[in-house]
Amino acid sequence: MSTELVPPPYDREIAPAFLAKFPNGNRMAGPADLNALRKAAAAGPAILEQRDHVHRRDEAVHVGGNATVPVSVIQRSSRQSSGPVIFHTHGGGMVAGNRWSGLAPFLQWVDEFDATLVTVDYRLAPEHPDPVPRSDAYAAMAWAARETAGGRRFFVAGQSAGGGIAAGLALMARDLDGPRIDGQLLLSPMLDDRNSSVSALQFDGTGGWDRGANAFGWESLLGPAHAREQVPPYAAPARAQDLSGLPPAFLECGTAEVFRDETMAYAGRLWEAGNDAELHLWAGGFHRYDQLVPDSAVSKATLSARTGWLQRRLNV
Repeated sequence: MSTELVPPPYDREIAPAFLAKFPNGNRMAGPADLNALRKAAAAGPAILEQRDHVHRRDEAVHVGGNATVPVSVIQRSSRQSSGPVIFHTHGGGMVAGNRWSGLAPFLQWVDEFDATLVTVDYRLAPEHPDPVPRSDAYAAMAWAARETAGGRRFFVAGQSAGGGIAAGLALMARDLDGPRIDGQLLLSPMLDDRNSSVSALQFDGTGGWDRGANAFGWESLLGPAHAREQVPPYAAPARAQDLSGLPPAFLECGTAEVFRDETMAYAGRLWEAGNDAELHLWAGGFHRYDQLVPDSAVSKATLSARTGWLQRRLNV
């Protein structure tokens, strides 16, 4: 029997989109590619232009010293007082993206649940290594809970690096007597700096956010010796020894991407610690397929599962 690690296939409907975006295994794997990655990951508030019933306000949240970070609060113009607050931390491998990156799927909940969506521009590595990104996000989350929640249900949510930060925020809030979090949505979360799982090895040199890109992201955040040293669990939640007492979690990942196994492992440890957690693995999904091919069958099913979980949490 061959010991070669053969990756599972991409979903046939979405595979052409991946291959067109990353032909011949094109990938981001080092500092020379950082500017291009940041340019590709950057987004703007234009996603709100077709939503004339949505109101946005921008704030500058103090995060320590003389520093502030931008935060945007998005609500229905005719909102009521009962909808949840969803605090969003964007993806980008800890090194790219902004508060508008990957936000589109969450905007549906502003309509459907009368949610208040709060999204933050935490500062990025390598210019701002750990603990800056998570500390920025925590300060912004505490501000959001104080200024916008008002007794409403409060959720943290993020994809990729943002999912890892969201998981870290739940740990920090538990340990630092922080805001009450009613649920955490961890979407293809970046949780484990060791980057050594089977899925990481399967998707090494494949293009997109593969193992090489992941190594660069973690090294930018934690330094070159990160995988061989003790790492703060708030930065890499897979390192946490104690996962007890955490808010209900929704976890998802595609089967054809680097974060698959660490997502499964984290879900298993949440259950082991007695937490409420729901896990979805989507066959053939590559990293951020729901963003790249939003009209595909698997993307629609993915969004439906997230929305169903949130609806059930709101009915508790």
